[in-house]
Amino acid sequence: MKRAVSAVPLLLSLLAASALTGCATYPNWLPSSGPSLEQVQDTSRTQDTTGIQIVEVNDAVARRLLASQKQSLFSETFRTSAQSAYVIGAGDVVEVSIWEAPPAALFGSGAIDPRSGPAITRVTAFPEQMVNSDGAINMPFAGQIPAAGRSPHQIEGEIVRRLKGKANQPQVLVRVIRNNTANVTVVGEVTTSTRVPLTARGERLLDALAAAGGVRQPVNKTTLQITRGDQVQALPLDTIIRDPKQNIVLQPGDVVTSLFQPLSYTVLGATGKNEELNFEAQGISLAQALARAGGLQDSRADAQGVFIFRFESPGVLDLGGKTPTMTPEGKIPVIYRVNLKDPATFFVAQSFPVQNKDVLYVSNAPAAELQKFLNIIVSVVYPIVSVGAAVK
Repeated sequence: MKRAVSAVPLLLSLLAASALTGCATYPNWLPSSGPSLEQVQDTSRTQDTTGIQIVEVNDAVARRLLASQKQSLFSETFRTSAQSAYVIGAGDVVEVSIWEAPPAALFGSGAIDPRSGPAITRVTAFPEQMVNSDGAINMPFAGQIPAAGRSPHQIEGEIVRRLKGKANQPQVLVRVIRNNTANVTVVGEVTTSTRVPLTARGERLLDALAAAGGVRQPVNKTTLQITRGDQVQALPLDTIIRDPKQNIVLQPGDVVTSLFQPLSYTVLGATGKNEELNFEAQGISLAQALARAGGLQDSRADAQGVFIFRFESPGVLDLGGKTPTMTPEGKIPVIYRVNLKDPATFFVAQSFPVQNKDVLYVSNAPAAELQKFLNIIVSVVYPIVSVGAAVK
């Protein structure tokens, strides 16, 4: 038994020496929260078969990603001229009133307008009527008047033109009683989904949102989407509030959808906390993402081994003419590697955009793996030493 005990220090020395000489590689059974820097880099040697691309993050890569994620603005997508006149459509209900100068010849039986003063004029108010499916209204002595696609002022002019020679100096007023066609629909995460009638004033995007009672979710996590014909565009509500140009004039038929889309990324490895973290609709940078995760653990993290795992669009990467394996959705699996040992990388991290469903992983430093390896050795050998000492 004495020989066995005397061999323990020698065994410890051999194990420690083997650990020190091979600190870059460790047994696969060693506990770990994920791959090491070397193991991730080894993926680049097999990317021809796996399709995974390893991309070193630098200023050029960050700029390319920012350019690819730049959102089109409402003011660019939905270009509108100066406020357009209100036009009537089929289904609107209108009322037509006609004044004649004395002596009234055509509509002489109409009511006297008390506002006319000494020179008495007579006004005739015709019954309300709906613009028919042909886009016209009926007027006595004027016939079918085209109304759809015209403003009230244009319809007034058309009626006056047709009554010339029939009525004595006619004056016409066309009034919209019910606006059934020039509406905007507001749906989604709003207090009350509603149809907002448009007027000649020219209602804007935030006007429609206010008419619906505002959004039900936090402003910084809400996106507004506009559907106009076959065009669909979305912007964070924060952006629209900060930039008045994006508060565009709406057009009949527009659909405004308030979207609450929780964006999140997952943090794993040697960081302050491992969990899924939400972020705002306007997005966050890598520096912000690391800070929200509690930063890197000083006792474990390999600052050279910070990785972002992402399914990326092919057009974003400079693949040098290669055609890597893609997912069924047409995406490429990409691992972005960030070296925080380089001080310049901290400037890049402020502009590198984090995307929804990204996985942020920080690998363990080789010294941390060595420490775990030695802890296992000590936990196995120390009981043997204790038993040997007791027997001795």
